[in-house]
Amino acid sequence: MANAFIQEKELFPIQPPFDSGMLDRGLHQIYFEQCGSRNGRAVLFIHGGPGAGISATHRRLFNPDRFRCVLFDQRGCGRSTPHGETAQNTTQDLIADIEALRVHLGIDSWLLFGGSWGSTLALAYAIAHPERVTGLVLRGIFLGTRAEVDWFLYDMGRFFPEAHQEFVTFLDREERDDILLSYHEKLTSDQALVHQPAAERWASYETSCSTLRAGVRRVSGKSALSMARLEAHYFVNDCFLPPDHIMKHINVIRHLPAHIIQGRHDVICPPMTAHRLAEAWGRQATLRLIDDAGHSTFETGIAHALLSALDEFAV
Repeated sequence: MANAFIQEKELFPIQPPFDSGMLDRGLHQIYFEQCGSRNGRAVLFIHGGPGAGISATHRRLFNPDRFRCVLFDQRGCGRSTPHGETAQNTTQDLIADIEALRVHLGIDSWLLFGGSWGSTLALAYAIAHPERVTGLVLRGIFLGTRAEVDWFLYDMGRFFPEAHQEFVTFLDREERDDILLSYHEKLTSDQALVHQPAAERWASYETSCSTLRAGVRRVSGKSALSMARLEAHYFVNDCFLPPDHIMKHINVIRHLPAHIIQGRHDVICPPMTAHRLAEAWGRQATLRLIDDAGHSTFETGIAHALLSALDEFAV
């Protein structure tokens, strides 16, 4: 049946990291961990959001006998500190963090694995440091453009009208002319009674639209704040990328092998973007559209395709 989530037994068992720590980046302290085999193929897991953070479940996508998997919480989220901080938090800062982490861990080059915003950051890092990348596994493609942000804010309501109505009606009527700026003002308030309800409404909107089968999914607490605040921060600033940056520089990474996994019914990141990317990439990119899936990593078809793509890179 459509939208079934992958079964626990189909993923690799959760194993504790063999290494973890904090990378000192001045104002920001970046949490990282390594799992799997010390001698396995190096792969970097890049989470979405911005601001979503990593979880132990993410480790379960990687064969512990074949991969040395590095996971990290981007600035302002997860176990990185300070939590929810937007100062010194740009795409260029995150790219620099990834490169500093690579050097810190003594890794010459690595496979990149990223979905949604994680695909944006993976592509931006690869363009900046193509010599350090051996390939990419990407899901739910987001290229960080204004058109994609506007889709998220306004047009997802065509498919999830109930969730969008809750998202919009949280704002006063006079605030709805510019949804992004109005939310951004609330989310960056230093008053918890202002920023926390706004964060929970934003994060719940996104999460409720993330799977093929609709459902109201509430997100609360610190994770809601980091996701909502950092997404609004990045969206207000056009993801800190020049217009159409990734597509204009695709030639820099066209030689790298890539597996692009995309839910055909992904409403958060519509498949036309993945198709556009694959067409521009050329022969080294393989696009797989999953008919019975939306945006979530762990919908069965998407998870199986990601595991298969990783298998191909592990040989």
